This record gives sequence, structure tokens and C-alpha cells, in this order.
Amino acid sequence: MSIYNHLLTVIGKRGAAYLILIDPDKLHEDKLAAFTAQCEAAGVDGFLIGGSLLIHDNVEGYVRKLKELTGIPVIIFPGAINQVVKTADALLYISIISGRNAEHLIGKHVIAAPLIKMSGIEPISCGYMLIESGVRTTAEYISGSMPIPRRKPEIAAATALAAEYMGMKLVYLEAGSGADNHVPFEMVQMVSKMI
Repeated sequence: MSIYNHLLTVIGKRGAAYLILIDPDKLHEDKLAAFTAQCEAAGVDGFLIGGSLLIHDNVEGYVRKLKELTGIPVIIFPGAINQVVKTADALLYISIISGRNAEHLIGKHVIAAPLIKMSGIEPISCGYMLIESGVRTTAEYISGSMPIPRRKPEIAAATALAAEYMGMKLVYLEAGSGADNHVPFEMVQMVSKMI
């Protein structure tokens, strides 16, 4: 079963999937065993690996170590092309749909597509929306994208619908690391109702 179908099955049974984002720059390999044991006990359905700016010099080895420790699926959450690694189970093929920077809508995807195909990992198309958080986040800075205003849930809902119509399987709403405010619940609800 594909990772995407596995997640759909989990969502069908429980109404949601529980995914944990791991930034290899922040969680060192020597702490992975204890962390994965806690995650397994908590019922985590998948690990997202990556970040907007990743300094870690061996993402492939990091993912390999994580997979040795657990049977939980490992999904790359790439902030850059150098985060495409063949040791993962899947990759969120992210297009930053909240912004208007063509490099993050399609440009980098053209470069990454052959690498993903050669790696054999499962790509899962994902519309990524940055949501205003109260501070400028790393994701905003690195991507050069203006976030969707937090008091405009209708913009997020329409953007998510456009992503669905363009064939994207998932949408991801994020305020960004270090955000002062989380994504508003009303926005999540409106997006959920729209798609």
C-alpha cells in the first residue's frame, strides 16, 4: 500500500493522521531512539523530515537511522532539493501556493522531478500555504513568499480549492517555525469544509 493510501486509511478510521515533523538540525541522532520510542507509544502515524533551512550534512543517513529504529513511515518535508533522499518512504512534493514566487510554484519542481523518479520514493503532491504568524519566519524568508493574512480564512479556503482542482492530494497550512501565533482554527475549519 502506498504511504498516501496508508494515510487515507488512517484518516478514514480516526478522522485524522498524527504526523510529527523532525528537523535533523534540532533533533540529534543520539536522541532518535528515545524520541521514536515516545512517538510509537503516542501512536504517531508518520514522521515528516526536513525544514526550510537544513544545515545537516547527511539527511540520507539520518533517515536511514530513523528507519532502523521504527517501522513508522518516513516522509520527506523538503525545504530544498538537497533534501530529496532515496532512503525515505515518501516525499511531500510541495508547491508554495500561498506565494507568487514561480520558483516555488514550479521552478524547483522541474529540477527535483527526475531526482525523485530516480530515487524511487513516492511523491505526494501537496499545496503548502504559509499563514501570517505575527513574526517573519524562516519559511517566509527562504521562500520569499508573503503569507496569507491570518484574518482572511476565505483566501486560504479558495487557495486550497485551487490546489485540489490542480490535482494536489494534500494541503498543508503552516505558520512557520518560531511563529508567535498558530494557524487560526477558523481557517483550518473553512479549508476543511471547502475541500
